[in-house]
Amino acid sequence: MSSDTGSFGVVGLLVVVLAYFIPTLVAFGRGVPNKGSVLVINLFLGWSVVGWVVALAMAARSR
Repeated sequence: MSSDTGSFGVVGLLVVVLAYFIPTLVAFGRGVPNKGSVLVINLFLGWSVVGWVVALAMAARSR
């Protein structure tokens, strides 16, 4: 295994983690009042598509 393969794995993992936490990043970026709830739902239920979509909807809701 070359070092290029290892760095690609690290970058790939970083991209996946960032994609997983998009709802949380949106919530904190927009300053929504329920950002803690978005974080908890995203953290514990984000692995299911429904939980991720619910967290994103909460983050995108108007203030």
